[in-house]
Order: sequence, then structure tokens, then C-alpha cells
Amino acid sequence: MMLGPIGFTAPWLLLALAALPILWILLRAVPPAPIRRRFPGVALLLGLQDDDTVTDRTPWWLLLLRMLAVAAVIVGLAGPVLNPRSADDAARSGPLLIVMDASWASARDHAAQTGLLDGLLSEAGRASRPVAILRLTDPEPVTFRSAEDWRSRLSGLAPDPWAPTPAMMQDALAMLGTQEFETRWFSDGLSRPGRDALLSELERRGPVTVHESPATIIALKPAVIEDGIVQLSALRATPGAARDITVEAHGRDPQGVPRLLATLPITFEESALEASGELSLPGELRGRLTRFEIAGQGTAGAVSLTDDSLKRREVALIAGREDREGLELLSPLHYLEQALLPSADLLDGALMDILPANPDVIVLADVAVLSTAEQEALLDWLDKGGLLLRFAGPRLAASDVSRDSESPLLPVRLRAGGRTVGGAMSWGEPKTLAPFPDDSPFAGLSIRDDVTVSAQVMAQPDPTLADRVIAQLTDGTPLVTRKRVGAGQVVLFHVTANAEWSSLPLSGLFVQMLERLAVSSAVALPDMAEMQGTTWQPVQVLDGFGQLRDAGTLPGIAGERLITDALGPNLPPGLYDGPDRRLALNVTRADTVLSPVSWPSRLPVEGLARAPETPLGGWLLALASVILLADIVASLALSGRLLPARAAGLVLGAVMLPGLMLTAPPAAAQEGTPSALDKELLAVSEVVLAHVLTGDRGLDDTARAGLAGLSETLFFRTSVEPSEPIGVDLETDELAVYPFLYWPVTPEQPIPSQEAYANLNSYLRTGGMILFDTRDANVAGFGASSPNGQMLQRLAQPLDIPPLEPIPEDHVLTRTFYLLQDFPGRHAGRPVWVEAAPADAERIEGMPFRNLNDNVTPVVIGGNDWAAAWAMDNRGAPLFPVGRGYAGERQRELAYRFGVNLIMHVLTGNYKSDQVHVPALLDRLGQ
Repeated sequence: MMLGPIGFTAPWLLLALAALPILWILLRAVPPAPIRRRFPGVALLLGLQDDDTVTDRTPWWLLLLRMLAVAAVIVGLAGPVLNPRSADDAARSGPLLIVMDASWASARDHAAQTGLLDGLLSEAGRASRPVAILRLTDPEPVTFRSAEDWRSRLSGLAPDPWAPTPAMMQDALAMLGTQEFETRWFSDGLSRPGRDALLSELERRGPVTVHESPATIIALKPAVIEDGIVQLSALRATPGAARDITVEAHGRDPQGVPRLLATLPITFEESALEASGELSLPGELRGRLTRFEIAGQGTAGAVSLTDDSLKRREVALIAGREDREGLELLSPLHYLEQALLPSADLLDGALMDILPANPDVIVLADVAVLSTAEQEALLDWLDKGGLLLRFAGPRLAASDVSRDSESPLLPVRLRAGGRTVGGAMSWGEPKTLAPFPDDSPFAGLSIRDDVTVSAQVMAQPDPTLADRVIAQLTDGTPLVTRKRVGAGQVVLFHVTANAEWSSLPLSGLFVQMLERLAVSSAVALPDMAEMQGTTWQPVQVLDGFGQLRDAGTLPGIAGERLITDALGPNLPPGLYDGPDRRLALNVTRADTVLSPVSWPSRLPVEGLARAPETPLGGWLLALASVILLADIVASLALSGRLLPARAAGLVLGAVMLPGLMLTAPPAAAQEGTPSALDKELLAVSEVVLAHVLTGDRGLDDTARAGLAGLSETLFFRTSVEPSEPIGVDLETDELAVYPFLYWPVTPEQPIPSQEAYANLNSYLRTGGMILFDTRDANVAGFGASSPNGQMLQRLAQPLDIPPLEPIPEDHVLTRTFYLLQDFPGRHAGRPVWVEAAPADAERIEGMPFRNLNDNVTPVVIGGNDWAAAWAMDNRGAPLFPVGRGYAGERQRELAYRFGVNLIMHVLTGNYKSDQVHVPALLDRLGQ
């Protein structure tokens, strides 16, 4: 039975409420009204005072109080429950199928989906319902198992960095089997082809309920460079109010350490589905970019990886003659330099001197004859993907190059002499350019009428000529031709690079054409002809949360598959190395459109948050007890028997009884946890060690006692005098005021929200340190099979954690206060991980340590259960045993020393590394 949001487990008891009016009448009738009798002896009582008086009727408000107490008892015994499961849910039995889109768009709500899924599995386990889980991004045959078996596998159900394809939908449909079942579909909110057929089949098997977040999905298109400016565009699935987002540009600093290099605010206008912005970066900084990311999203679709397309290209300029001293406007390279300088790095010098530098483009302006060695070197460079851009001129026109047979370094055969206005093969007047064909790299560029050509070298007619022309004049004669040589290409402008033969170099069209050829040619995905026969090796791949992972032993991918195949298990998004370049394969592409899913009205669509069932019976019975105590107090007051001491005892009982009858409040409330403001004020005025609240009261108490013991040790052994440790809530507390966070890991602790992860990443980037402690002695290698290790992986995925390595023997943590080579806690002998040293860190001659970076490692990861080893009671006695006998106490002492070194490292940085280099510094200064 339901009354609004409240249900009853024994609703038949509510029938007793109908007896309340009868009870009211009975209470009004008792005691009966007094009867008046004349009795002469009453005269003897005249003048006496009776301290005890009794009213002839019960007051109405006292009756009402008693009615409320009885009603509270009846309703409380009826088993009221706030937000109970619906009757349909409670009545359902039989197999349960969980269908998950499990795409990149599900990553943002993964924590909420996991929490809801855990609740559904828990209910299914209590009802002994078999459960199967079908992930549409990697469908497998449906196998029904116990709910508890699936609950142990929840940590492995991470979203994939691709979307379900129609083929995957069809495979999932074929794997459903023949039995009937109830379906819960966890949707990512995006429309997918092939979903209708699968939904129809699921509805035929049983009821279907959809779970979906109402928040819109946001993705980032691949970055594009235009005129040296990075163009960024973001998409959202549903229109809505104006919204601001921030795109972060991540890359590496000159030391190779990952950093946030720039940010770009972008605004979605009201009802707009796309927003864009421009980011202007110096070429050197642009070359160090590794990815763009929408802050706070945490999905692979919100990440755009960068490849060679954003790097500033190197262009070598070589002219056939440079003998016109002082006549810059007649120089073959003048207009090329002016056009390319804003968007490329220009190189000059002899051809054989330039080739070892492996430039992206080599421009030959009226260079006709090349030596055999130069030709072989150029051909080898072209085979590796270079672009050879040639311009005609008097020298090329007068030479015999590519006359009888086609030169490998020219795209077409040439006629002798050339063509000029008034020449043997003359025009009546200069010719203009024809519109560019659609398959030309110049397609879409506007042509001005004042761009004319008065002379050119002519191409010999050839069956392949038409396929090689990418620009022509209005009379059909080729202006620009191109052919492929290995992985590279040769392009010939049939006019000069200066204004002698045409006005093209004087126009803005010239700049745009060079931009398309020499600068932007690596931006677009190579075409099918270029990709065929090549193999691309994955270097790093994205996971569903947008984090780059090492590709490991993934096999190479055929080049044509990068163009034709959809992303999937065999083609994950990431960075791929090819014959001549690195290619980024992103989740979204230039033509990607996000379309929201539209479910049929017959389906119930629920959110990802389920209000917990809350029994109210205890509260109502406690209320009835309070009311009855108030009734007693009122009755005594009316009868004149209420003494002050007795009243105080009754009031105290009325206050304490509800607390004794109800469930104990949360641990934080019992301990009187200070408010967020009080904690921040304390942390900014004193050194405070903090621990992350996990929701496990015993573990939180251990962490607090451990940090208290470490604080006590610091107080007696160092100049650091910490205040009492504090537990922090990642969702509400400001982290920047704490230099150190101890984070014990449990399989049951909740995953922080995206906002909390944003605060954590800001904390790590601004000098904070987190000590992750799995407390399992790292027996499973952080995630191989240990539940704590698997939870650590899930907790750390959204964090901006640098590359890690086991603590090397010369790390500053080994000597910040004590000299240590082992870092035990309650467990010993396991590796402890810190930020990896730079690859170029070298040991200075005569010094015992390497010249490491001056940064404090943002994370320390281990499993030695340090808090248990540090923990002390109020008298300073250890709370937990460590080892046995003297060896155990020695291990505890080393644990305290590690804690001291850790805090000193946080507070002072790598100053110990600086001290050991003082002799070398003095020697360099000559002192």
C-alpha cells in the first residue's frame, strides 16, 4: 500500500485508526461527572485547603495528545517506509538482464551507474534472481549467474572508448538466447543505429526499464589549424540554456613533464548544439601539445589527441639562382618567404646540407638540373613522406629535364620552350584561373579576376595528365600538377615563384595555396591511395575516461582500416605511428553529430539516482514515547503532583529516549566533526595532516589515529608541530589548505564526483601530495586480482598523475630527515611508487645522487598500511601490533621514520638534493 512516497509493510494495521473516534468518546466519558449530594458533615471541612485537586473533565488538548500517541503507535507498527520499491519491482522474479551501452558517453556517469547497478544486484541477490550483463560495445553470449558473482566483477565493467556499432547491436541480438527475462537498460543518452531491433526483441522477452542521466553529453571535435590558429569546436547532444565550458590544452614542458599549457573558454549559446573558439599559441608551444580536453567531463569523447598536424612544419627554400643583388622583388624566394614565414619554420642552405635535417617540405624555385646524388637523396626522402614543391622558371623551361621521358622528380613531361603572351605558342592576352575541382587540395578557394598568367611551362599530353592536374587555366592548360612518389608527393607550379610569369605571387590566393600544400597538408587524414599497403602501430590508446594508456603488445593496423573501419576492440582510439608521421585517431571526427536518444513513451525511463528506502517505524514509535511522556507530565501538572525534581527527570527522559530508540547517527556526527569553515581556518593557521573520509568508520578512525601518531612523532623529533589531524570530505572540503592527504583504499568506498576530481587535480598540480595506501601489502600488483588494487585503479583513473616508478635508491625521500632504503608500515618489503625522475637526470661526477627535478612528487602509492603502524592511543601506546618482538618494533620505528621523511619532503621539497650539489656549484663558481 502506498500513500504518496510512503509505503507500508503491514497496511492492515492502519484499520486500527478507525477506532480513534471511539477511544476519544471513551476518554471523554471517564472519569464520570460528579453527582451533587447534600451531606451535613461537609460543614466540618469548610476552611480547609486540599493541595491535591482533580478536574472533573479531561482537557481536550490532553485527549488530543493521547490520540496522537496512539495514532503514532498504530502507524509505526504498520511498517511505514519512505521511498519504498514499487509493488511491480517487489513482485518481479525470474532472470534479470542488465544491458549497458558502456560507451565513452557512459564514462561521465560511470560512478552513478555503478552505484545503481550495485543496488539492483543486491536486490536481485536477496530475491535469488539470476543476473546477466550484456555490454553493447563488446557483446558476449548472455550467461546468467548469481548476483553476488556479478557484484564482485563490477570494478571490471568500465566503459569502452568507442560507441556500439550496428554490427555490435546485431551481435548482441543474436546472443540473447531463448528464455524470458526482465531488462534494465543503462543508456548513455545518445541515439544509436540498430537499437530499435534490439529493443523490440527485449520487449518480447519481458518488461524493459531504461536508466539514463538527464544531463547532456558534451564532446570535443579534433583540433584544426587554420592560418596558424588552432580551431576548437565542442558539441552537445541536446539544446539548452547558454553554458560555459573550458577546454584545457595539455602537453609537456621543456623537461618532458606533462603540464597544463593553456586554457580556452568556450560558450554554448542558448539552444546551440555547437560552440567553437580559437587558440593562438607560439609554434614551439604548439609543437609540444599532446591533447585538448574539456574540463570536468572525464570521457574519451571530451578529449582530442594531437598528432603531427599541429606541429609547425619545416620548409626548406632552395632557388636556382640568387644573383640579383638588391632586387628582392625579383628574387625567386621573396614571395615564398613572405607567404610561409607566419606559419612555418624556414630553412635555407644547400640541398645536401638540408636533407639530413629531414624537413617536411622542400621548395625548389626554378631548379632544373640535379646531380645524381641529389636525385637519389630526394627520392629516398620522398619515399618517407616528404613533399617536394617545385616552381618553373627560365632555367626549367630552357632545360631538357622531363622531355623525352618523365623525370621521377617532376609530376609530368614538359614541352620544350614554354608558352608566353606573344610567343610561338602564344595567347592573345593573359589567362585567368579556372575554378578548382572538388578533388583538388585548393577546392573552395575563391579566385580573383586580377590573378593572371602570362607565361608557363607546358605539360605534354599524357593518359595520366588529367588525374594529376589540381589547378588549371580557363583554357584548360595545367597550372599545378601533382603525383605521388612512395609515401610522399611532387607538386609543380607551371609558373615562377615571383611575379615574372604571373600575378599569382602578388595575390592572397598564393598564400592560401601554399598554406594548403606546405602547411596544412598533414592536417587531414591521408586518403585511401596513400594508406593502402601501410601498417600503423598503436603507441598509446585512450580508455573510456579519456586517459592515455600504453598500447603494449597491440598488433599493427592496416592503413586502409584507419579510414574505413569504425572504432572498436580491434581499432581503439589513440596515437598510431605510420611510415612517415604520427596519426591521432579520436573518438569524434569532423563530421560527428551527437543525437539524443528518443525512447518510446511506453517505456519507463528512470534516472541514475534512486532514493534509499528509509524505514519510519522507529521514528514514529519514538515520537509516541515522547508524546506519552508529555502526557504524564501534563497529567501530574493538572493533579498538582508535579515536583520540580520529578519534572526535570521526566524532561531528561523525554529528550534521551528517542536517541536510545533510534539508529545511531553517523560517525561524523558522533565525533562532533567541525564544519568545513572551522577545518579550513585551523588548517591555514597550523600544519594539519588530513585523511580522506572513506565512509568506513573503523578505517577512518584508524587513519585519524595513525596521523595523530605521526603528528606526535613529528612534534618530538622535528621542528614541525602539527595540529590534530582532520578527516576531509572530497565533495565539500577545500583541499588546498592541506599539504598532505592520506587516502586509505577500500573496495566499498564511493567514487568521487567529477567536481571532486577537478578539485583533486587542481590540488595535485599546485603542490599537494596524496599517499594512496591499499593496505594489502600490494600482493596483487595494484589491480591484478586484489579488490583494493582494482579500486585504486578506478580511483586514480581521472587523476592527472605523472609517470611513476619505484622509489630509486637516490630519491630525496631516502634522506629528507632519516637515511632510509626501506619504507615499511604494518607490512614490509613491498615497493613504493613515486613520480618518475626525468629521463635526462644524470649523476654529477663525484656526487652520490642524480640531479633530479625540484618538484615534490604529487602521489606516493603503496600497500604497507602505514596508518596502522603509526596509530597511537591517547597515552602514546601503539594500537595495532607490527611484526613480532624486537623486529616488529624496529619495523614500526622505520615506519615512523618514513612518515617523518614524507612530511619533511612535502614541506621542504628537494632541498636535500640541492645541498649535496653545493660542492659542484662552488667549483663552477671558482670558489
